[in-house]
Amino acid sequence: MNAPGLRRWWVRLGQLAGLAAMGLLGLFDLRFGLLAAAGAAGTLLLLVRVGLAVAAALLWLPLHRQGSRRLPVAALVLAAASLAVTAGIVLIADGGYLLSGSWGLAESAGLLAVVFVVARRGAARIAPWAAVAAGLAAAALPLRTGTDSVYVIFGLLQALAAAGAAGGGLYLRTMAAGRERAVALVRAEQRAEFARDLHDFIAHHVTGIVVQAQGARFVAEQDPQRVITALEQIERAGGETMASMRRMVGILRNPDAPPDAPLAPLAGVADLGPLLSGFNDIARAPARLHVDGTLDGLPVEVSTSAYRVVMEGLTNTRQHAPDARAVDVFVRRTPDWLLVRVADDGATPRTPPARGHGFGLIGLTERVRALGGTITAGPGVAGGWVLDATLPLGRAVAR
Repeated sequence: MNAPGLRRWWVRLGQLAGLAAMGLLGLFDLRFGLLAAAGAAGTLLLLVRVGLAVAAALLWLPLHRQGSRRLPVAALVLAAASLAVTAGIVLIADGGYLLSGSWGLAESAGLLAVVFVVARRGAARIAPWAAVAAGLAAAALPLRTGTDSVYVIFGLLQALAAAGAAGGGLYLRTMAAGRERAVALVRAEQRAEFARDLHDFIAHHVTGIVVQAQGARFVAEQDPQRVITALEQIERAGGETMASMRRMVGILRNPDAPPDAPLAPLAGVADLGPLLSGFNDIARAPARLHVDGTLDGLPVEVSTSAYRVVMEGLTNTRQHAPDARAVDVFVRRTPDWLLVRVADDGATPRTPPARGHGFGLIGLTERVRALGGTITAGPGVAGGWVLDATLPLGRAVAR
């Protein structure tokens, strides 16, 4: 059973327990009320008390939606009716004891439950007034039996109980609001990450399509068969680009994505092999993968960020180093760090601003720094261009 289903089951169980308790208190009220009923007036008042108790049960028993306006309005009506009955009994008794025995324990329990439910689920503008009115109605119930100090004390005790019920409802309401804010924050962060991923995927695939189209134009007359192969690769890359774009844009558009929607980036270090194979299919410079250490059990954010680093390095090599003869991808794991390097041997002059121009490296830098890592891009000591990233493992696990 999932968490919402389990929570709903517990709520139903609590409702059944509360309903059973109210039923027992109602039987107690009926027994002593019938014995103490004085003529038709006493029987009528007993029926009114039973009706108010049933109305209270019908009000708090259903599962109300959060922010309900009908709930506090109905609670105000119920509280007003209960207070009116109490005031009528006190005025009629005129210092005497019109009712003997119980003042309506089932009604008391029902009103306390109404206070809790209103504080938990009622609309914010009306709920405080409704909770206060229902609490006052519960506190005034003992006065139906008499105005002696003992009944005043019982009234104060019920007022304290109403305050406790309101506090419990407010606590659960605050906890639920905190969970909703946390979920909304996670979704916002995830949508921002998907937006960065969308740029990475589209830039990578579109760059490959452009390179293949340029190559096909140059070899069209000498080797038509290679043009057909290039067109097939362009078609495949275009299909992957559209699929990635539809999937990610769909998630970005839907803030209430279903629970089974992917809430993590789509690729990690385990997918570096296919990434390099796709690069080698369309690039003149072969890419070689060098792995030092096991890559199993990496934190998800580290694995996906390492994949994005390699993707950005390959995309930039394809764009800015057409004369490169080889690209080396190094992935090394230490006890505390994952080190990623993408180095090419291109001789085309490049400067850090030109290489870092655009949103790819900017977004990648934000991603790596958010994990507590570092990223640099610049000319290599032996020539070419080097993209280095260090990703901490310990901090990522703590996150």
